[in-house]
Amino acid sequence: MTLRQVVGGNGVRLAVRVAGPQDAPAIVLVHGWAQSSAAWSAQLTDPSLTSRYRLAAVDLRGHGASDVPDIAGGYDDPRAWADDIQAVIDLVGRPAVLVGWSYGGAVIADYLRIHGDADLAGIVFVGASTEIGRDRPGARIGPAMRAAMPDALAEDAEVAASAFIGFARAMSATRLSGAVEQRVVGDSLRVPRQVRKALLRRDVDNAEVLSAITVPTLVAHGRLDAVIDPLAATYAHGKIPGAELRWFDEVGHMPFAERTEEFDEMLLGFAHREAET
Repeated sequence: MTLRQVVGGNGVRLAVRVAGPQDAPAIVLVHGWAQSSAAWSAQLTDPSLTSRYRLAAVDLRGHGASDVPDIAGGYDDPRAWADDIQAVIDLVGRPAVLVGWSYGGAVIADYLRIHGDADLAGIVFVGASTEIGRDRPGARIGPAMRAAMPDALAEDAEVAASAFIGFARAMSATRLSGAVEQRVVGDSLRVPRQVRKALLRRDVDNAEVLSAITVPTLVAHGRLDAVIDPLAATYAHGKIPGAELRWFDEVGHMPFAERTEEFDEMLLGFAHREAET
């Protein structure tokens, strides 16, 4: 695995973790709110994936090792997010399979709004919000997200840290390892408070964007997801023409970490069917 850098929208430099053969079909992994590309560590180190595909996991603007533009730097601009994803696709090749977890689903929708799906082989939404904003059906949140607010946006570091510790533990239906929980908390606190707030202030209706998708799409969601309500998956599945819906039983918000083998088999099967045909 190597760490690369690309230039996205508005000149923002983005860190990208890349694994797999350079000439292999591409899978682009997009993490969620206040997280990083490290969320996909298991996938980036799974030989069943990296032997056949070029995986690229991006740190979104304001997250991880990527640039942190000021609040006027495109956090509410769909073109900025779209161009960020386009830059990653340019790095690893097209057509690519896009995989969006949590808020990453809304970022993929930004990409689709601006660039369409001509450069895509398929899309996988994982525990995803496909819209942003209060009362948006594709952004319906669960009790863990509600419990984390407003403390996760607090200026006081101790208050925010406490909120994110609870949030990290609530992400999965069963406790993950201490190392994973600490990584989740650390990634959350690394994102500046103003960036965390800016991402949640957006109000985006993506009904028409979802309805216009023409590439194969898989909507995957844990039945016990307490961060993004499973009804958000039902909504996306109903809007996207021909979409497939996959439920993970007894799983919360992180199927790729809670059931890594099952998730990777699902992704491998989807990519084999769509990216190699």
